[in-house]
Amino acid sequence: MMKTQESTENYLETILILSLRGNKVRAVDISNELDYAKPSVSTAMKKLRAEGYIEVDNGIISLTESGRKIAESMYERHVVISDWLIFLGVDTQTAVDDACRMEHVISEQSFAAIKEHITNWKQDVYTRKT
Repeated sequence: MMKTQESTENYLETILILSLRGNKVRAVDISNELDYAKPSVSTAMKKLRAEGYIEVDNGIISLTESGRKIAESMYERHVVISDWLIFLGVDTQTAVDDACRMEHVISEQSFAAIKEHITNWKQDVYTRKT
């Protein structure tokens, strides 16, 4: 995967999360979700559009294929790392906050190892319950 800036990854992941909630995504929604100033979000959306990560139609923002790839990768990292930290005993809010920072800097190798560990752990828990 091509290396992108953390801010780009955050914006794309936020667009994905908002769209997964079933909403049509507008710049104001992103601004509210991230608690960023509207002009900052507007500038970022112009940049993401120019880079081919998003499309905008009548104010509705959607991810392109390349934007969705990055967003889904970040979202998966966020969920897996959060789960891992919670499993280790970190409180949920701290785990989510830390995962948000870690998801951008962790290597593919380390992430794959954590993901495999969490997957195996969840399977063990499920197997014990059935």
